[in-house]
Parts: sequence; structure tokens; C-alpha cells
Amino acid sequence: MNTNTEKSSESEVTCSNCQACCCRLEVMIITDTGVPARHIAVDEWGAETMLRLSDGWCSALDRDTYMCSIYENRPWICREFEMGSYECINERKIEMVNLS
Repeated sequence: MNTNTEKSSESEVTCSNCQACCCRLEVMIITDTGVPARHIAVDEWGAETMLRLSDGWCSALDRDTYMCSIYENRPWICREFEMGSYECINERKIEMVNLS
């Protein structure tokens, strides 16, 4: 259960304080949005996902700004993952636990 403090901080997720936690998740490419081939990984069954580098981060993440370098061509799942949503807040909490 959230306290008022937690609710306040959850509603304040913005581009300027985003931790890009979602950029560590496996993202399946299920529609053609124009993701450049250099950012696509193909598994042994032919399924396409966003390529994640050896550190676990999405290859399309700009490491200086923590913003998507292919934003206009990002996968459908990334388009649906809403900043400040329950899923976003949950991933942020998981990341904080992992960093502890």
C-alpha cells in the first residue's frame, strides 16, 4: 500500500528524472515500427527483440541522456509503456532494490 509520500513521488516521474529502468526489460518486436536492424536481436526461433548490450541496457538507449535514440521508430511495446504508470513505478522500485 502506498503512502502519500510514495504517491507524490510516483506522480513526479518526468523525462528529466527518468531512470530508464524499462530499457533493461526484454522488448519483443511484434509490429513493424521501423526499428533499425542494428538494434534488433533474433532468437533461435526467429523472434525479434530489441538488442540488449552486455551490460543489460537496450542498444537504442543514449547513455548520456538516458533517452531513446530511435524514439520515432521505437517498438510498439515501448510506445505502450507509460512513464509514471504502475509498471514504470514497479520497475523503478526493482531497480532501486537491485542497486542496494
